Amino acid sequence: MSLADRFEIESLRSEFNDAGVTGDPDRMAALFTDRGIWRIPAANVHFTGHAEIREGLTRLRDLWDFFVQEAHSGTIELDGHQATGRTYVHELGRFRDGTSFTIHGVYHDRYEHTADGWKFAERVNEVLYSDDTPLPGKPGQPPAVVP
Repeated sequence: MSLADRFEIESLRSEFNDAGVTGDPDRMAALFTDRGIWRIPAANVHFTGHAEIREGLTRLRDLWDFFVQEAHSGTIELDGHQATGRTYVHELGRFRDGTSFTIHGVYHDRYEHTADGWKFAERVNEVLYSDDTPLPGKPGQPPAVVP
């Protein structure tokens, strides 16, 4: 795998993370091929194509009071104009109904090199650990500083 391919795929994964946390459905959809698939089986989420991904992220974001996802690089294996990889994630958030979640998981990815560069052909989230203990903090509120 060339360094340029690796860099572009890592950038794609970083853009996905940023688009999800900031709630940018247009940017999120543009990261996928025309027939790209985004699945989160544990949440019964399955979106195919740009329109479903765009609408799906909008619906998901409307459910959350706040959401944070940290991504950690995993593997990338190149095979011509296709590649596979994994990205490890830590997510936490609170839904508008007051319930909370903390998840550690892994995205299993298939990438495709297109005329516009590397895109997700499929991105599937596997939950490795889940905790629904209420989160005690508040979004946007730093802890009090102790002198």
